[in-house]
Amino acid sequence: MDMKTKFLDAFTEDEVYIEHPEGFDTFYKESYVFRIKRSLYGLKQAPCASYTRINSYLTNLGFTKSEADANLYHIVVEGKLLIIILYVDDLILTGDEKLIRSCKEDLAREFKMKDMVLMHSFLSLEV
Repeated sequence: MDMKTKFLDAFTEDEVYIEHPEGFDTFYKESYVFRIKRSLYGLKQAPCASYTRINSYLTNLGFTKSEADANLYHIVVEGKLLIIILYVDDLILTGDEKLIRSCKEDLAREFKMKDMVLMHSFLSLEV
């Protein structure tokens, strides 16, 4: 699954300010700056903020983060395993089909997602 607005869904913990964009109408506010509340693509804090958001969401759903890889999560429901791997703005789900379907629905309710259906290759490896 592809997270469409991964970097826009997270809030920054740091105080970040930007200048007016070029062409912005600022008749009497030349000295003003904007405080960023949400992370933006290209902001150096954006990857950390978006990871923190998806991490807390998955752990609240009951997923356990792997000790070996911080981007690998798993959950066992009624003896059936579901694994999620985070890669930049993509989520790779593998495991029981019913759990995958349910997890996709949960994720789509919280984040803007695009279902990429079955994966055929990943990082030039045929799956």
